[in-house]
Amino acid sequence: MSKLRVGIIGCGGIANSKHMSALKKIEEVEMVAFCDIILEKAEKAVKEYGTPDAKAYEDYKELLKDESIDVVHVCTPNRSHSFITIDALESGKHVMCEKPMAKTYEEAVKMCEAAERTGKKLSIGYQNRNTAENLYVKACAEKGEFGDMYYANAYAVRRRAVPTWGVFLNEYEQGGGPLIDIGTHALDMTLWIMENYEPEMVVGQTFRKLADKEEQGNDWGPWDPEKYTVEDSAFGFIKMKNGAVINLQSSWALNVADPNEACYTICGDKGGVDTRDDKVVINYIKNQRQVIETPSFENGGAAFFEGIKCDDPKDVEARKWVNCILNDTEVPVPPRQALCVTRILEGIYESAKTGTPVYFKD
Repeated sequence: MSKLRVGIIGCGGIANSKHMSALKKIEEVEMVAFCDIILEKAEKAVKEYGTPDAKAYEDYKELLKDESIDVVHVCTPNRSHSFITIDALESGKHVMCEKPMAKTYEEAVKMCEAAERTGKKLSIGYQNRNTAENLYVKACAEKGEFGDMYYANAYAVRRRAVPTWGVFLNEYEQGGGPLIDIGTHALDMTLWIMENYEPEMVVGQTFRKLADKEEQGNDWGPWDPEKYTVEDSAFGFIKMKNGAVINLQSSWALNVADPNEACYTICGDKGGVDTRDDKVVINYIKNQRQVIETPSFENGGAAFFEGIKCDDPKDVEARKWVNCILNDTEVPVPPRQALCVTRILEGIYESAKTGTPVYFKD
């Protein structure tokens, strides 16, 4: 094929700030179809990103009828990730689905099965894997520099940064609040670095303590407490089958002086790593001395994989995704890995509701 023909389903914030802006930079791609339940958004995307003959749709099923489309990006609220992805796969399209994979583990399983049944590629939009810092840490882990990684903290903690647009505060549409929104990134990165996708049990707790406060001090302006139907913070303890444990912390609003988002601490029997504020701190013992390493990332992007040299993780993600289709190689985020993330998040929510640990049977 000379060009990959791409259709975008969902033309809101994440599509504009991430998917469409990244795809526009790739010469092997042309965006030919755009869909949104608010037709004006799709029409606007056509003008900004589409080919001269690009079409706007209100119904995603009409878009999927176009057999010339090779790839679909699903950028809708979490509730519709699963059925739109499955319909797209079964219509013969490869699919990049925005994170999280789905609201529930059952839905995510069906997505995996659809990809395996159709033979089409499915990847999930965990772009934080593609920062220079995380690629560096992953390379260290793969070389065995941390040894057996058995303890981790995954952080996605904001002090006051509640998203007040779209449907972020709507439990029905999203499935939850900060845990499923940003906690999912921190957990994905941690599992990926540890290369561990076999959870044994989780116990968790969610809190809605600040949503009704009159003094909000929110970075993105005041929220409406009546529309705030999700948690404002959530915490989980995860035990893996090999004995490793992970603490997961997430919040949109929490009275904490030192917030950190999309970062982690991972400890192994040879060394450990901490990431904070785009910094990587590696520790180990050498010649009976405690050693700290802080690699520099000031010299720009590094071509860690596939010759891609870029600083922006969303651009790296898009380039990897296009390459895997053109070259028929593994997708950037294998769906069974994203499935594990969804399973753990669902377990934390279930544990919070029941007040008991959740054990995974297989």
